[in-house]
Amino acid sequence: MPKRDTAQRRHAILAYVNAHGETPVEVLASRFAISEVTVRKDLSTLESSGLLLRRYGGAAPLPQEMLAEPAQVLSPHKRAIARAARARIREHNRIIVDSGTTTAALIGELGGLRGLVVMTNSLAVAGALRELEPEPALLMTGGTWDPHSESFQGQVAEQVLRAYDFDQLFVGADGIDIDRGTTTYNELFGLTRVMAEVAREVVVMVEADKLGRRIPNLELPWARIDTLVTDWRLEAADAAAIEGQGVTLVVADAPQ
Repeated sequence: MPKRDTAQRRHAILAYVNAHGETPVEVLASRFAISEVTVRKDLSTLESSGLLLRRYGGAAPLPQEMLAEPAQVLSPHKRAIARAARARIREHNRIIVDSGTTTAALIGELGGLRGLVVMTNSLAVAGALRELEPEPALLMTGGTWDPHSESFQGQVAEQVLRAYDFDQLFVGADGIDIDRGTTTYNELFGLTRVMAEVAREVVVMVEADKLGRRIPNLELPWARIDTLVTDWRLEAADAAAIEGQGVTLVVADAPQ
């Protein structure tokens, strides 16, 4: 069966389970006219992508608290940053997209890129990736669900990441400390550092109004950051300071 048909069937199975709740394998096999062996393979793939939960003899939807919030209207700054970051991605790249609203904005710009492999710890990012054409190969970290960051974290996620290598990491930040690097309110930042370890280029996507936020938790020091993509509101002094850290600075243009 062609890959696209398989993907469409899995999308349909996911929609059915989400609509009907916990569903036995035999019901899905009858509904989609496939063998129970195929159903189990589809359910395993959907579970490994963080899209549903396996149950004995079937599958169930994710609990409501694990589902991403409804999509928010993106600011023009986030959209511009996403477009500028997209320009750095080539077909067949292997990338990591960390959780966050700015990084999630990147997904809508990836349509048309062929051969992408995308790892993420975010259900929102995973869901958006499944809507792309062509659909990238999706990998998920798994791990422990953190409701604060709405992402998977922890040692299991770190172990999964260390089994791969990637061309690029796209990561956001709660703040940028000009002297130190990216900062965060979340104390669970170990996974981000592992993401940076396994990527050849670390790309920080952050709106200019976060420059100068001296939040106590240092997430990535400047030495671990290759590129910073921000918007046109960046002040000249901050731009010079960032470039002085040896970081490639990309400033997204204002919409016309």
